[in-house]
Amino acid sequence: MSTLTGIILASLFGGVLSISVAAAFAMSARAEWVPMLVSYAIGALLGAAFLEILPHAFELTKSVEHTAATILFGILLFFVMEKLVLWRHCHVAHCEAHDAPVHHHGNDNDHGRSGLMIMVGDTFHNFVDGIIIAAAFLANFQLGVVTALAIIAHEIPQEVGDFLILLHSGYTKKQAFLLNLLSSIATVVGGVIAYFALQSLGDWIPFCLGIAAASMIYVAVADLIPGLHKRPELQATLQQALLIGLGIGSIWLTKALLGDLA
Repeated sequence: MSTLTGIILASLFGGVLSISVAAAFAMSARAEWVPMLVSYAIGALLGAAFLEILPHAFELTKSVEHTAATILFGILLFFVMEKLVLWRHCHVAHCEAHDAPVHHHGNDNDHGRSGLMIMVGDTFHNFVDGIIIAAAFLANFQLGVVTALAIIAHEIPQEVGDFLILLHSGYTKKQAFLLNLLSSIATVVGGVIAYFALQSLGDWIPFCLGIAAASMIYVAVADLIPGLHKRPELQATLQQALLIGLGIGSIWLTKALLGDLA
C-alpha cells in the first residue's frame, strides 16, 4: 500500500467511523457512556504522543532542542487558538461550548450560530488532523496507523458533543450527521495537501510531529483531564485510571503488533 493511499484511507475511515459511532451514542440512551470514552481517549492520546510520535520526532530531527521548543510552542499555540474559538473543541456534552438546554429544539439565530461555530472550528481542526496523519505516515507507516487510531479515539467523544449542540441548535438528526460528515472531509484534504507539501520539505516532518504531539498532549491534559476531576469519588477515579491505562495499553499493543507485522 502506498503512503498516499494509507493517508487517504486513514483519514476517510477515521472520519466515517468516529462520526458513525458518535451518532449512535448521541442519538440513543448510550450517551452516558461518553465519560468512559473520554477516559480511554486520554490514554490513547498520551500513549500515541509519548510512546510513538515523540520518539520518532526526536529520532528524525537534527536538533532535539528545536523539536522540544516546537512542542512547547505548539501547546501555547493551541491554548491561544482555543481562546480565540478557532479550536473550540470540547470533548464532552457539558462544557461552555456545548452547553445548551436539552428541552430546547428551536431555530433561534443565537443557537443556530453556535452550531455553525462548532462546525467551523471542527472543520479547521479536522484539516489539522489530516496534516498530522500525513506527517506521521511520511515518517513511518506504523507511526501513521497509530496516530490515526489515537485521533479516532479522541474524535468519538468530541463528535458526540458536536451532535448534541447541533441537535440543540435546531438541526435535525440527518442534518447533524451530514454536517459532521462534510466537516470530516477536511481531514482528507489536509492529509493530501500535506503529503505533497512535505515531499519537498522533509526536514519539516520532525516539527510537524512535534506539533502533533503538542496537540494530543494539550487536548488530553487541558481539555479532557479537568472534566474527570468533577467525579472525585474513589470508584470513579479507579474506573478513570483503568480506562486511561487501557487507552495507553491499546496504543502499545497496536505498536507491538504492527512492529511484528513489519
